[in-house]
Amino acid sequence: MTSQEQENKALVRRFTEEVYNRRNLDAADELLAPDFVDYGAPPGEDAGIEGYKLAVATEQAASSDLHFSIEEQIAEGDKVVSRVVGSGSVDQRELKGVAPTGVRITIENITINRVVDGKIVDERTVIDLSPCWQQRMEQESLERQRVEQELRVARSIQQASLPEEVPTLEGWQISPFYQPAREVGGDFYDFHFLSEGRLGLVVGDATGKGVPAALVMSTTCGMLQLAAQALDSSSPGEILERVNETLLARIPTSMFVTCFYAILDPGSASLSYANAGHDLPYVRRGGGDCEELRARGMPLGLMPGMSYEEREIELDAGEAALFYSDGLVEAHDPEGEMFGFPRLRALVSEHAEERSLGDFLLEELYSFVGEGWEQEDDITLLTLKRSSSLS
Repeated sequence: MTSQEQENKALVRRFTEEVYNRRNLDAADELLAPDFVDYGAPPGEDAGIEGYKLAVATEQAASSDLHFSIEEQIAEGDKVVSRVVGSGSVDQRELKGVAPTGVRITIENITINRVVDGKIVDERTVIDLSPCWQQRMEQESLERQRVEQELRVARSIQQASLPEEVPTLEGWQISPFYQPAREVGGDFYDFHFLSEGRLGLVVGDATGKGVPAALVMSTTCGMLQLAAQALDSSSPGEILERVNETLLARIPTSMFVTCFYAILDPGSASLSYANAGHDLPYVRRGGGDCEELRARGMPLGLMPGMSYEEREIELDAGEAALFYSDGLVEAHDPEGEMFGFPRLRALVSEHAEERSLGDFLLEELYSFVGEGWEQEDDITLLTLKRSSSLS
């Protein structure tokens, strides 16, 4: 080996120690040729000295103890081939897709430098990034486990908030259906037993997914129960007003709850109701007509001082009301078409009285979405039907 080749090896070692280990980026201006080219620079990025210094600074910013050592060197002519091992804790910023969790990563690379007149004129590098890929896969696995655990917690919260039993009222049929999606949403339904044999029925949906939505859903269910018991009111609007004011201070400002609240008087067959921004329920009349239950009102938890319009209808023998969540109407078929409100209203109108309205709609939904359907949101249906004949 010539003395010049020895000097070239020493120059590369000095460059590695100064620029990488001592973090003296100014040494790059001294030891790199003015027309230096980094052939390892990503396409479209600066392959000169400034781009090289930026790339080194980015690596250094990710680790508080990053260190490089040259394990082997071979010099021939103006070329120096170095086997370099870099090791450090990723504890400051993301590095090559690895999150800053403090994990220590060791990366090996082969660097070929060309040295002319005491300056490094170019660099080519082959890096073994498999340790980064392995760590990323481990981090992604841990994240999936965390999300799955979160979803299990949210699902248990959701299930615990739903009623265990369906009320039995002479002359009435109440049929709930709840099917959670893979990702937990904020759907809920509930029943409130009021004085004089009246029954409160509620269907709602908290915005968002996962644990936050499940917590808001559970909180809203509890507040509605408490308000119904405390007020024992025949006014669904009054109950929504009370819950809106209480909920405002207890949920994040980015979240809200849509909710339809109805009070049934089984004896008179009257149904009074108020709506806090929820999808409009439908009533199928005896002649096959389908009516929307319209009532104005903002979602719960959005603004203080809200009032909720109240309306009242009477259900004749054989007539039914359908309350539902948006998971039904927003379901898509394989071509991306939504199930939609017009389709739902037409199906409610076409429904034959001898069949369960809920079962009929679910059959139509599954036929619409086809096999292999990936449910995007929770689906909740609650049907209230007055029997065809009353004893």
